[in-house]
Amino acid sequence: MVYYVVMSLAIGIVGLPNVGKSTLFNALTDSEILAANYPFATIEPNTGIVPVPDARLEKLAGLYGSSKLLPATVTFVDIAGLVAGASKGEGLGNKFLHNIRTCDAIVHVVRAFEDSSILRHDEAAVNPKNDIDVINTELILADIQTIEARIPKVQKESKANPAAREQLGYLESLLRHLNEGTPLSALPSLDEEAIADLHLLTAKPVIYAFNVDESTISDDAKKTELAALVAPANSVFICAKLEEELRGLDDTDAAELLESYGVKERGLTQLIHAAYNTLGLQSYLTAGPKEVRAWTIKQGSTAPQAAGVIHTDFEKGFIAAQIVDYDDLMTAGSETAAKAAGKVRTEGKEYVMKPGDVVEFRFNVTK
Repeated sequence: MVYYVVMSLAIGIVGLPNVGKSTLFNALTDSEILAANYPFATIEPNTGIVPVPDARLEKLAGLYGSSKLLPATVTFVDIAGLVAGASKGEGLGNKFLHNIRTCDAIVHVVRAFEDSSILRHDEAAVNPKNDIDVINTELILADIQTIEARIPKVQKESKANPAAREQLGYLESLLRHLNEGTPLSALPSLDEEAIADLHLLTAKPVIYAFNVDESTISDDAKKTELAALVAPANSVFICAKLEEELRGLDDTDAAELLESYGVKERGLTQLIHAAYNTLGLQSYLTAGPKEVRAWTIKQGSTAPQAAGVIHTDFEKGFIAAQIVDYDDLMTAGSETAAKAAGKVRTEGKEYVMKPGDVVEFRFNVTK
């Protein structure tokens, strides 16, 4: 079966130097970038596009005789290690911060393993909490600089523009939170439209990936202790060494190796699930003889909005959606049998999409 790449969301892999970012990136994306034992082994960001694991696609392709599989994809970006003082240009600071701004979410890799052969960014003992604080502080300082640079412009506009006065008040409130050490993602709500062009770093959703050793990966008590450091943010536990061992193994051998460590899923699968959850995403499916495809949408999207992900004309000219639940379709054995069993239904503009929906949209295209 041939897989084709489609558009994807972008996730930046960040962390202090030598915490295992590049090793993890290589394992997740099956790449061969330099993973060296010294700071700033990664200078330019490395990018890898990987398919979202979805066993349903193969089964649907078999049912429809599809010639193409187009899974949803995630773009991982391995970004140079950050150090204290990055917001002031230390290390590769400004370059690093710019690369983060282009990502939809951040995976913050935190070292939680001991290994005297791997240099740390400093001479201190391994300290996950301290490392987390260093990164968060630099992101907060960078956002403070960004907002402080914008405020004078908005102040001038606010003298004659009520909307600008409202924006000024909002920016000043965000600045207060940042000066108190609160990342913007920790606030109950954000006016994303008001700050969209600022590309604020702490407004981006964060997933913490603790890089642990082989003993910790199956130690629930230790993992609970680490997760508490970043709660309520999502956290995953990945052993980069184990992920390296999984490379090149077939599914059966990989499953056996994971089971031997008490792990249920590969790191890639864990991160993608966490990303979808953190960003409030889900997928729906389209299927036919030509292709089977997974489309990524926001949770709560209506049928017209889901159609718009395929093409804006589909949303504008939306008439209806013919929908069958994936499980019902597979149980029936064919779309014809599913229709005969009353499992295929027609939904209108108010229908909210569900993750198991297999959809065919009906629409008018206006010129």
